[in-house]
Amino acid sequence: MKLDLTDMLYSLSYALDSVETELLGLDTGHGKRVACLAMLMAKKAGFKDEELRDFIGCCILHDNALTEYIHEELEKAPAVTRLPDLSKTTAVNSRHSVIGEQNISLLPFRTDVKNIILYHHENADGSGEMKTTSRETGLKSQILHLADMTDMSFRLREVSREDFSDISAWVHERSGGMFSEEAVKLFSEAVSYDDILALRSDVKAFLRENLPTETLDYTDEEIHNIAKLFAKIVDYKSEFTQKHSEGVAQKAEMLARHYDFDDEKTTRFFFAGALHDIGKLAVKNNILEKPDKLTAEEFTAMKDHASATRAILSEVKDIPDIIEWAGNHHEKLNGKGYPRGLCAEQLSFEDRLMACIDIYQALTEPRPYKAGMPHEKAVSIMRGMVEKGELDPDIVNDMDRFFA
Repeated sequence: MKLDLTDMLYSLSYALDSVETELLGLDTGHGKRVACLAMLMAKKAGFKDEELRDFIGCCILHDNALTEYIHEELEKAPAVTRLPDLSKTTAVNSRHSVIGEQNISLLPFRTDVKNIILYHHENADGSGEMKTTSRETGLKSQILHLADMTDMSFRLREVSREDFSDISAWVHERSGGMFSEEAVKLFSEAVSYDDILALRSDVKAFLRENLPTETLDYTDEEIHNIAKLFAKIVDYKSEFTQKHSEGVAQKAEMLARHYDFDDEKTTRFFFAGALHDIGKLAVKNNILEKPDKLTAEEFTAMKDHASATRAILSEVKDIPDIIEWAGNHHEKLNGKGYPRGLCAEQLSFEDRLMACIDIYQALTEPRPYKAGMPHEKAVSIMRGMVEKGELDPDIVNDMDRFFA
């Protein structure tokens, strides 16, 4: 399957930014701003195109494990209903770096990215939580560390020329301590006030203009791994839906083979299943995990995740079919679904199949507040939806026989 992985990571960064804004109180766009600062320094250091692309991919995903870290904390203390302010705790730094490093190994980078995320919170003098020095962490981690801490410490979207002088002084004061001397030198030589101004308007455009991208042909295994990472990030957003995207993707692949999709289309359908709920990263957890009935306003916010999925994926080239299959998973044949209210003649077989898989998976998977339904009960509910004109009767019949 052909894919511009950097393009895909840009899109995911929008969703991750929503998580960081909710949990850490950071200005939206944190991941991409960090990537921009790091890119300028890496270019000055002489990174070649392929190495630069992979490094910036790591920068965009440097906080990929935040949702998983939070899930771990809730599992350790299930009685806790509210986590501490993550922006004021250091424990999150090393743990989410370890998990993030493990996650990133799923991505098919072509150059060595080992330990970039693992050490991205380590200080140059070894005073960080892992006690590793810049000699051990390497230049790439130090560049990422400097870019990350700068964006976390200053509101770069509001910086004046005088503020930029203060930022430069702040960075230099930490040379040899928090930051390596080499990283500080690169910051001084590569990052100007005009660059900071460019980050105020369109960060993604700045990245696209300055970072060479490339569409590559990835193997089925590589695409599966990319999809698994994205599904994992989505599913850990809420303990209520853990494993949901993974389950939808697995069933999408199984049924794609049942309906004799070719190998390429089967992989793409699996990919759509893994990404169908990526828009939920933009929905706040107090809505995703509300035990009571949602208010009309909250339900509207919940429904927005389908639109967000489409918006996030629409930024990626060469996947128009995946965008449709993922974005239409809440549409109904009678036109009463969302977000677009499409009706039967506007929905492809694949759209209808993905909608049925999503419902079946949601009914049969266990959640903290309920056990998973047995197959027979789930199909009975889906047949009721068929009678209302919502689901395709032939697909429901096929799924009944296939999963019985």
